[in-house]
Amino acid sequence: MSDTVSTTTVDKPAAKKGRPSTLALLLNNTLATAGLVIFVVIALAALAAPILPLAPPNITDPAMRLAPVFTEGHLLGTDALGRDLLSRLVWGTRVSLAVGISATLIAAFFGSLIGLVAGYAGGRTDNILMRGIDMVMAFPYILLALAIVAVLGPGLLNALYAIAVVNIPFFARNIRGMTLGLSRREFVEAARLSGKSHTAILFGEVLPNVMPVIVITMSTTIGWMILETAGLSFLGLGAQPPQADLGSMLGDGRKVLFTNAHVSMVPGIMIFVLVMSINLLGDGIRDVLDPRLKSGALARPGARTAVRRGARPEVTPREDSVLDVQGLKTQFHVGGDVYHAVGGVDLHLREGECLGLVGESGSGKSVTAMSLMGLVPTPPGRIAGGAAFLDGEDLFAVSNERIRQLRGAAVSHVFQDPLSTLHPLFPVGDQLIEAIRAHAPLSRVKARDKAMRLLEQVRIPNPAERLKAFPHELSGGMRQRVAIAMALANDARVIIADEPTTALDVTVQAQILELLDRLRRERQTAILFITHDFGVVSAICDRVAVMYAGRIVETGTTAELLAKPAHPYTAKLIECVPVLGEPERRLDAIEGRPPVVNALPDGCAFAERCPFAEADCLKGDIALEALGAERGVRCLHPLNRENAND
Repeated sequence: MSDTVSTTTVDKPAAKKGRPSTLALLLNNTLATAGLVIFVVIALAALAAPILPLAPPNITDPAMRLAPVFTEGHLLGTDALGRDLLSRLVWGTRVSLAVGISATLIAAFFGSLIGLVAGYAGGRTDNILMRGIDMVMAFPYILLALAIVAVLGPGLLNALYAIAVVNIPFFARNIRGMTLGLSRREFVEAARLSGKSHTAILFGEVLPNVMPVIVITMSTTIGWMILETAGLSFLGLGAQPPQADLGSMLGDGRKVLFTNAHVSMVPGIMIFVLVMSINLLGDGIRDVLDPRLKSGALARPGARTAVRRGARPEVTPREDSVLDVQGLKTQFHVGGDVYHAVGGVDLHLREGECLGLVGESGSGKSVTAMSLMGLVPTPPGRIAGGAAFLDGEDLFAVSNERIRQLRGAAVSHVFQDPLSTLHPLFPVGDQLIEAIRAHAPLSRVKARDKAMRLLEQVRIPNPAERLKAFPHELSGGMRQRVAIAMALANDARVIIADEPTTALDVTVQAQILELLDRLRRERQTAILFITHDFGVVSAICDRVAVMYAGRIVETGTTAELLAKPAHPYTAKLIECVPVLGEPERRLDAIEGRPPVVNALPDGCAFAERCPFAEADCLKGDIALEALGAERGVRCLHPLNRENAND
């Protein structure tokens, strides 16, 4: 029985808890939580300075000068003028925080505005603004700050202006680079075509996309601003006596550093703790704004899909198969939800065979294929059950190094959009040579010769010149041929083609299909061809497995399945395909939508959309029924039962 699905009951999802909130994501980061707690305690103490029972920070008491730590009435001691260090520390922290945050806001506002305008407008405006930024960046920032304060005069407010000005270029450069790329994106072009003004596009379309970068830069800059302000005050150019900030306190303590070290250590430790807490919190905010974490994953994806312990059953691979998948289950844990993307799939591929994996978008086709080589990101994805064998070798049990060796060598991928998978900054020849040398100890000259032969095999004219071309200089069909050449670079046993013709026009699509078919017959390479188009299936596939809601619902040879579909879902998919020469043929769309895989219904997942559903279709687990050696259907009331395998 081929391409069946294990008959074990699909796991029920956990109770819905929703995706984690922003605060939950932040608190999940231990270091960021520590930074947040420390910063909140310091900030609250600084804000509460006027109501705390502290001595006046500027009142001198010569009789108590340089009192040590833990002196009665002076917990942290006193300075050279007898002023209470605890009081000055709290008030000084209040001033340093106010200056640091204010300077950051000013620098972020003007720097981001310059970056947005320069990146969006381009041309002369961009040149004028960025050359001005370059002039500012040409001076060492601390010398420039000193020069500004020298012109404006010593004082905390002038120090704030100086620190803000020297940090404007950092915001401007970052935001300009992002805006430059965003302003050429399709959604911005669509906004222009809708008649929006430049101002509306800039602040309504572009700004929301760069706001996370602005917030991240601000969160990691505040600490640096506090250090810079402290440095100017330390030099006597910031806070002026008797006003205290952390830098001026540090400057006061340097005179008695060797005799009364606590006078310098108290503000020094506060600067260290404050800046460290802000930096830790900034790192946490950066992680929270990562879209992968916002989607529910509480850590960055690893290099390989995690396999749950005990997930691999004791099974043996089929002897006649290059690739054998048994009972594969892949889940996504997002917040409190568990999405059963793949619910126990069995597939096998023989040498030189092409198996079509067909289904609507969201049926689990791509997740199935990516699970085989550990390409599903963890978190949130993980392999929860099953086994996959490549020439008898268990892919879920091998080491990370072994899986790296197999990727691109024994198993290769051809994706839907080669423009997004080919590196935009390197010629396709360099990328092809890199793919070859990653698995073969060849010199660059020999690898280049092999790359040229591969381009010839995929029918790219003038391969020597095409090796020098960048991806954007090639047509969609040419780029896809390059991707196929990369898949063939190391004589792959299995090629996984994930909708490789969807983005191409009909003529080029036919050429790519003919190319794949010819190459797999010449090289005896097995192909797992993922598509939603039965027209494509009929052109290249030997067998077909139809997938719905994470499970195989029908399997069989292409000719049998197209002539006599047994599952109503398969019949509906075939009815969606136009046939040349039959203009009167009715094209029926499938009513309804597929079920969400974190709340799969009992019984047949297709029952709510099926015109032939009966009461018994809505309960129990429906197994795949064998209709012949190469035929099976997961349906209690299949179509064409009596002659399904004639």
